[in-house]
Amino acid sequence: MAYVIEGSTGAWEVVIGLEVHAQIISASKLFSGAATAFGAEPNTQVSFVDAAFPGMLPVINRVCVAQAVRTGLGLRAHINLVSRFDRKNYFYPDLPPGYQISQFAHPIVGAGVIEIELADGSTRSIGVTRLHMEQDAGKSLHDQHPGKSCIDLNRAGVALMEIVSEPDLRSPEEAGAYVRKLRSILRYLGTCDGNMEEGSLRADVNVSVRKHGEPYRTRCEVKNVNSIRFVMLAVEAEAMRQVAVWEAGGTVQQETRLFDSGRGVTRPMRSKEDAHDYRYFPDPDLFPLVLDEDWVEQLRRALPELPDEKRARFMRDYGLSAYDAGVLVAEQATALYFEAVARGRDAKQAANWVTGDLFATLNRSGRTIEDSPVSAASLGRMLDLVADGTINGRIAKDVFDAMAETGLAPDAIVQQRGLRQVTDTGAIDAAVAAVLAANPDKVAEFRGGKDKLFGFFVGQVMREMRGKGNPGLVNEALKQALT
Repeated sequence: MAYVIEGSTGAWEVVIGLEVHAQIISASKLFSGAATAFGAEPNTQVSFVDAAFPGMLPVINRVCVAQAVRTGLGLRAHINLVSRFDRKNYFYPDLPPGYQISQFAHPIVGAGVIEIELADGSTRSIGVTRLHMEQDAGKSLHDQHPGKSCIDLNRAGVALMEIVSEPDLRSPEEAGAYVRKLRSILRYLGTCDGNMEEGSLRADVNVSVRKHGEPYRTRCEVKNVNSIRFVMLAVEAEAMRQVAVWEAGGTVQQETRLFDSGRGVTRPMRSKEDAHDYRYFPDPDLFPLVLDEDWVEQLRRALPELPDEKRARFMRDYGLSAYDAGVLVAEQATALYFEAVARGRDAKQAANWVTGDLFATLNRSGRTIEDSPVSAASLGRMLDLVADGTINGRIAKDVFDAMAETGLAPDAIVQQRGLRQVTDTGAIDAAVAAVLAANPDKVAEFRGGKDKLFGFFVGQVMREMRGKGNPGLVNEALKQALT
């Protein structure tokens, strides 16, 4: 069902476009040799170029160019073999030159597409307008001194990719799915770490509303949103605000706004006289960027398997549902872990353990799959013990919990704790007899036609055997005893 906002004048459609700023993974900045490590002491990663000393000239970082091209290829976008850098003039208190080197008229990457998956299982193709490279700005700190603002220039000049979508998104859910999918692609490619908490991935959210069938109305930009959840909340809050303005007889003014996550509202930051409220001209210190077509093709051939391709392969080769495959490929590390567990085993069972017990354990402990307390090899070995009848599914839960707690191998846990499954038919028959003798009334009810009591008897026998009975043999023994 389409997402609409019901106002006093009827339904309103929400139109959303996103500008995602992704910090490029590179050891040095876009136009200087200064380091880019996160968390360094303020102003310790600043070159003469970053500080705009007279006579200092920018020199393009080849690694950053390659990362931008690889990202464009991953977005199935057109790579422009000739692009150009411009000076974007604006008041930048945390960029010493007073302008940002960016790409406006001639970006390095043109039109592309991102396929998003939604909660109802449907998919949508969202257009990417462009990807261009630019410098990040420094950071203004207003809480370091009671009467002064401080500037940290460590981030100034760090390479950014600005990835601009078409206004194709129509709901908070779609906006969240878009950022989530883009982040996944960037992390697979190794071009951005996607760490929104550290600011290496952030979004400007453009929102407008309209009646069905109308042309676009005025949009507002919600600046620097730094979590997927906040992107979704910002869309909803700004759309609701605009509907209220229009329905009160007002006019939405084009402006830049900020999202106040504490109050769940957007508030004005600055007005805009035009969509591009800046002044651009070609940077005289930088030649046009000309790429070799063979070099671009080499980068294309070296791309890893990306989420969409991996998801299709998991569905085809492992017989997984679209939902399970989507969950497993969202993070490359999770996909690698799953494949290590599933190789040569029941893939559906492997998927259930990874997305169920393993994910729950990681969430409780606040750990990632990269430092999982249960290795893929150990989980795979535990599934082998289930498959060969050494343990049953109920015991496997206890073994897994013990593996997560102790780090021991599953064989050692089974041996130390005496968890081997009981397949001795004599022991099973004795347990069945004991349970039936203790519940004569239930036996009479079952034989009188209450077939649903069979599950009760199975549970009681397994309890009598402390969960170690072979389920198939227990079921067979009960059927014979109750006949």
